[in-house]
Amino acid sequence: MKKSISGFSKLSKLGKLKWLVENFFKDPERVMKDLMSYWLHDEEKQKIIDGFSENTISNFYLPYGVAPNFLINEKTYCVPMVIEESSVVAAAASAAKFWLHRGGFHAEVISTKKVGQIHFCWDGNHHTLNKHLPEIKQLMYDQTADLTKNMRKRGGGIVGIELLDLSHIEPSCYQLHVKFETVDSMGANFINSVLEKLAKILDNYVKEHLTENSEDDGVEIIMSILSNYTPECLVRAWVVCPVSDLGEQKGAINSDEFARRFQKAVRIAHIDPYRATTHNKGIFNGIDAVVLATANDFRAVEACGHAYAARDGQYRSLTDCSVADGIFKFSIEMPLALGTIGGLTSLHPMAKRSLELLGHPDAGTLMMIIASIGLAQNFAAIRSLVTTGIQQGHMRMHLINILNRLDASEREMDQSIAFFSDRVVSHAAVRSHLALLRSKRAPEENTAILPT
Repeated sequence: MKKSISGFSKLSKLGKLKWLVENFFKDPERVMKDLMSYWLHDEEKQKIIDGFSENTISNFYLPYGVAPNFLINEKTYCVPMVIEESSVVAAAASAAKFWLHRGGFHAEVISTKKVGQIHFCWDGNHHTLNKHLPEIKQLMYDQTADLTKNMRKRGGGIVGIELLDLSHIEPSCYQLHVKFETVDSMGANFINSVLEKLAKILDNYVKEHLTENSEDDGVEIIMSILSNYTPECLVRAWVVCPVSDLGEQKGAINSDEFARRFQKAVRIAHIDPYRATTHNKGIFNGIDAVVLATANDFRAVEACGHAYAARDGQYRSLTDCSVADGIFKFSIEMPLALGTIGGLTSLHPMAKRSLELLGHPDAGTLMMIIASIGLAQNFAAIRSLVTTGIQQGHMRMHLINILNRLDASEREMDQSIAFFSDRVVSHAAVRSHLALLRSKRAPEENTAILPT
């Protein structure tokens, strides 16, 4: 079998699928039928989905769930979450319910600026370039007016241009650090288009005004690209209540002890990068789930969040906790570059439903909702860790997956769920329990029914 191909992208969807199953699977007919079974029956919607990426042959489904009872800034939300990991949605819903009658979540957008960069090399004098910067900037604003017109109508556009000299780190290396406001759009394509135009303006200006002869090439544009690190696109969310209102926790832990242990756990995530990594991963369990549900870019959100967590040179917790004068406060501050118009948010059928479910939020409101989800997820995880331990709740939620993997019948599912309601769940324990159930049932099922 030939497992390489020329012109694969030019094949029809069916042609791609046929080549794939015939070259990489032992039972092509069965696999082809299986992969086609995940195609949408609605051909128009399937065509939209196929257009999101290249060489598409099927769809990969993930569960779409909701976490109700999220009170954020005195408004109640039912939040859509797309995730495959057991207990994440349940944990978010549990935290939402916990804080529903303790004042809910509070959130604010601190800033919404995004960043683009033009990296270039310049062998001339830095002071000369800097002297001409005001004129260069004005040209840039004027000559990109056609690209920024619609964004400026909505209150956005270019909001700052700064020259950075990096030649002390890398010879001849400079950067134009450009700040943007993209309002309710994530704005990646807008930013990149504007940056490429700005780079041409810079190059032309230097050739015309700062070169000594026509043979001098002026600046060398290395690349023009947005940055996914957006520390000025920042949101903060928090919960706060008297320590006494936290109530007694599982394991007979009173509210004072719970608050102390909780604060200590968050502090550990500030000083230990090993703990901080898992701590922040749990935050992104919630954040990514909503980012996916609204068709935003979870990879960009993650990259930015992790960079922000290491902004002082050590990777730390994105959340903070204080207990002072009888008041418990738990908060998160992080960058979230999101959009609610344009891109896939306006194309993906489920993303449109997600935004409708959330009340058609603007980008700032979505930032606050998602930050609150991340905080809720972290609260639920730490609450479990410092009381019963993380595995009790997680493995109970994982029980269904284990039973499905072991081909449990509906009757066996019900019996097993009841059996493990107060027992530790493990794959070995579930397998043993199923074996016992089946051994007890076998004689009854194999007994012949005699005629009367």
